[in-house]
Amino acid sequence: MHIPQALTIAGSDSGGGAGIQADLKTFQELGVYGMSVITAITAQNTAGVQGVYPIELEGVVTQLHSIGDDLQPAAIKTGMLFSADIIHEVAIAVRQYQWNTLVIDPVMVAKGGSVLLQQQAIQALIRELLPLAAVITPNVPEAELLTGSTIHTLKEREQAARQLVQMGARAAVIKGGHDTSTPQAMDVLFDGKQFHYVEYPRVDTPHTHGTGCTYSAAMTAELAKGNGLLQAVQTAKAFVHAAIEDGLGIGSVHGPTNHFAYRQRRAVR
Repeated sequence: MHIPQALTIAGSDSGGGAGIQADLKTFQELGVYGMSVITAITAQNTAGVQGVYPIELEGVVTQLHSIGDDLQPAAIKTGMLFSADIIHEVAIAVRQYQWNTLVIDPVMVAKGGSVLLQQQAIQALIRELLPLAAVITPNVPEAELLTGSTIHTLKEREQAARQLVQMGARAAVIKGGHDTSTPQAMDVLFDGKQFHYVEYPRVDTPHTHGTGCTYSAAMTAELAKGNGLLQAVQTAKAFVHAAIEDGLGIGSVHGPTNHFAYRQRRAVR
């Protein structure tokens, strides 16, 4: 019996809505065995981030080798990497263990505005990790930081996706959740050759904590199962839409999404 495996390299979210916790829940819901390398521990809840405590570099490196020497993730994703040193070590491990299906979720800023990636780490991500990526999945503010461009229109999102591929990624998805000018939340995928557009009706709710982590984790799970990139994006979009629409009502500010909504909907159908 072949069990697809996926690895998340990211920070821990004590509130359970984002980071490692969201990734592992998503892997499980999509039938993939999940494993993790924790880069930092955050103290956070739906109101914000109260503290960020990075793991010592040796601890991150040892976790990476523990996975690489024994387990065989078919796809991996990165979330909050925190520092340039951690990014450097992750890039070394990706090459050493030939983790060729790498999904980069460039986690930079939390929902409440807390900065989760040091400034010099952004340059390290662009220089060392981006050229190893099968796909990168920024939202609009993250894409602006990575490309140095201002993004307001669909054409500008397309250009940013094309630019990220020119910078080394094999594909790029610019997520549309931050563009509230349309009733549809449209994600733009550039696969290196052509554009694809995946959209769902926008859900009016503040409870979207962890959607970026969940989206990239769903993509990673689908790629680990051997599905193509466009199908992975379509499933990720459906998974996140269900998770937002069938909200849990947990917490007081930016609540988490419902990670088991997608599976429940499929079971009903």
